[in-house]
Amino acid sequence: MLHINDLTYRIEGRPLFEQATLAINQGHKVGLVGRNGTGKSTLFRLIKDEISPDDGEINLRKNMKLGVVDQEVPSGPQSLIQTVLDADTERKALFEEAETATDPMRIAEIHTRLSDIDAYSAEARGASILSGLGFTAADQLKPCSDFSGGWRMRVALAAMLFAQPDLLLLDEPTNYLDVEGAVWLEVHIRKYSGTVFVISHDRDFLNTAVTHIAHLRGRKLYGYTGNYDTFERQLAERNRMDMALNAKQEDERRHLEAFVNRFKATASKAKQAQSRVKKLAKMKPVATIISDPIAPISLPGPERALSPPIVRFDHVALGYKDLVVLRNVNQRIDPDDRIGILGKNGQGKSTFAKAIMGELAPLLLDPAKPGFIKKNKKLRIGYFAQHQIDALNPRASAYDHVVELMPDATEAQRRARLASFGLGIENAETPAGDLSGGEKARLLFSLIGFHKPHLLVLDEPANHLDIDSRAELIRSLNDYEGAVIIISHDRNLLEAVVDRLWLIDSGKVSDFEGSLDDYRKLQLEKIKTVKKQKPEDDNSRKRNRQDRARSIQGLAPLKRKTETLEKKIQAAQAALVVIDKGLATENLFTINPDEAVKLGQSRAKTETLIETLEASWFAALEAYEQARKQEGLD
Repeated sequence: MLHINDLTYRIEGRPLFEQATLAINQGHKVGLVGRNGTGKSTLFRLIKDEISPDDGEINLRKNMKLGVVDQEVPSGPQSLIQTVLDADTERKALFEEAETATDPMRIAEIHTRLSDIDAYSAEARGASILSGLGFTAADQLKPCSDFSGGWRMRVALAAMLFAQPDLLLLDEPTNYLDVEGAVWLEVHIRKYSGTVFVISHDRDFLNTAVTHIAHLRGRKLYGYTGNYDTFERQLAERNRMDMALNAKQEDERRHLEAFVNRFKATASKAKQAQSRVKKLAKMKPVATIISDPIAPISLPGPERALSPPIVRFDHVALGYKDLVVLRNVNQRIDPDDRIGILGKNGQGKSTFAKAIMGELAPLLLDPAKPGFIKKNKKLRIGYFAQHQIDALNPRASAYDHVVELMPDATEAQRRARLASFGLGIENAETPAGDLSGGEKARLLFSLIGFHKPHLLVLDEPANHLDIDSRAELIRSLNDYEGAVIIISHDRNLLEAVVDRLWLIDSGKVSDFEGSLDDYRKLQLEKIKTVKKQKPEDDNSRKRNRQDRARSIQGLAPLKRKTETLEKKIQAAQAALVVIDKGLATENLFTINPDEAVKLGQSRAKTETLIETLEASWFAALEAYEQARKQEGLD
């Protein structure tokens, strides 16, 4: 499927790969892991042939379909479902050709091929993928331009999964998914019939979705069978054995050197000493894994704890102008709370975080019962979110950012502050715009922790960190003595840090009494029991003429589907007539037996196609009529 042979590649003279080799077989689900900056995304660019290696080869199976999620996400007027359907270019081309084809034999071939690739169930498959990634039936009919960048990335992922390439390359796919979407993706990848090569730092995802691990370290690639936990055990055992062998070799080396030093001047032992000198020269060191210490993340806690609660919500409604996102929020945060926030994207997790930060005031829905948010007057909050990273001055260096916070400190004190977050001499002077995602995250941790906050509100804090850096973040948060609220899809991070779970769903913030395992099982059950969504039942909307027109518009795809299927049935029936005429040719089986066999096979396939189309047409017609009844149009 994919063979990387003796790959060497350098960037500005700095080697990223030196004679790296890896083989990925058909059907394998491989997770690519390694420290930030080691070249994982560069390897994907090499596989995609966007850049060329300095030496070595990357070989893909001939005629293999390669699938990637591009950074250029869909953003035009086309609906989400149509964007996904168009990702299957063969299906799209065949349907376009079917509209203009006039040769009955070619029409039969087209519809036979469409049947072979299961084209007539495409809309259901595309809708199922979009649903799994968090899009409702109504969302799927909206244009891509209605959605934010993160949601459009989901559309791009859905399109690529729908296209079913032979080899699927995914670079941190869970970064723009919530827990529900990540669980769905894990299940989908495990069942995926093709091969998957995925870059991920999500330990839980790597434990459930992949069958193999490729480890990039020391400019080489090492393959392991099993999930991430299995890989980690194998790596530790290999390192232990290598260290033991290295210690044994060092003992032998000291023994040989002692013999040479003692007897090199003794005539009777000269030959033996010379023999040991040669043996020392041939002795190659054991290639042990060099310890690469992870840079620290230091989050100093408050000097004094505040009296509880530090934040209290009483009958609070939150939203934006006329859009109410959350209602009747009644929660409190105490000085030692460790709370994980669960819920699908779009349910209000970030809205709730902004309210805690004071960036969003409560809505006044009922003047007689105003809700309020009460905070301790001395409360200091550290806020980590993607928009905070984006707000860093791209032209200012990490050192410049710290100067603003420590104007009276010495240079040594400022640099010591940066070093405590893993920003040393090599990147302290680099403009923030040129820092990697992980380095920007570390800089933001340094800034939000500067004033020793009583509360940390962290919205997806691990997205840009590799697995080792995530482990360091967990250690730091567990040492931190203030309150912590975490919004994250990384279940390993949540399990290691939080004590309580809040669920944001259907406009409410409520305690979730189960564990993260319980929540994951709940999502898996939902995936197994997904049923078709029913249209909204809202009599007031039906009484409104404009909303009635929207309802009719919403039925258009169902109506078009029945009409399209009718045309395909007619075309297939016409092709069948032509085939029958060919089979009726006098003495055909005697004069041209090969043509007779070919026509017989075409007739059987066309009959099967007609049966399939008629079944699909009947189901589509039934769905259309049922939808009309539910909308009150019949």
